[in-house]
Amino acid sequence: MITLTPAAQAKVRGLLEQQGRLGKAALRVKVVGGGCSGFQYQMYFDEDVHDLDHEVEAGGVRVLIDPMSVQYLKGVEIDYLDGLNESGFKIHNPNAQTECGCGKSFEA
Repeated sequence: MITLTPAAQAKVRGLLEQQGRLGKAALRVKVVGGGCSGFQYQMYFDEDVHDLDHEVEAGGVRVLIDPMSVQYLKGVEIDYLDGLNESGFKIHNPNAQTECGCGKSFEA
């Protein structure tokens, strides 16, 4: 369904540890309407698991996906980059037909 690279797993674990939420919260990944290409990603920590959520474990990191977002996130890989030209989470989505220049939104 969704995978996190080792770099993304380490960053998420580090952020959860900093907030004192490791083992309590999961990374929620959502697709919502908006952005210049039609859909955009949201990622945040969430302690509430809903009945219809899909839960994935990736390297000790729990990932939650709501039922509406599942169709847009199949096969997605989340990476974390920390370089001079680019830093932050990068989402590689094989379902995206087009992406905007900033990489924050896509069209399916």
